[in-house]
Amino acid sequence: MPQIWMTYDELATLSGCTPAEARMRAIHLSLDRRKSRDGATRVKLDLALTAKFFASVREADFDLDSAIEALQVTHLQMAELLTPDEFRRRHGSA
Repeated sequence: MPQIWMTYDELATLSGCTPAEARMRAIHLSLDRRKSRDGATRVKLDLALTAKFFASVREADFDLDSAIEALQVTHLQMAELLTPDEFRRRHGSA
C-alpha cells in the first residue's frame, strides 16, 4: 500500500472538517506526523483514510475523462482548419 502524506488542511478537506479538527483526529488515531522541509506538518494516512482518498480521486476521474475528451475534440477541430501541408509541417511529417 502506498504512503499518502497530507497537511492538516488537506486532511480537513478529505474529512470534511476544519484543520484543527483534522489535527485532533490525527492525534486521536495516532497517525504518524512529520514536519516537512517546507515547515508544514504532514500526516501519514491510515488504511481507512487512504481508501477514502483513493475513492475521492476515482470520483474526480469522471470529470478528468470529460476534460480530456473535450481537449481531443478541440484538437481535431483545430487540426481540420490547417491545410494538409501545415498539419504535416507541425507534426514533423515530410
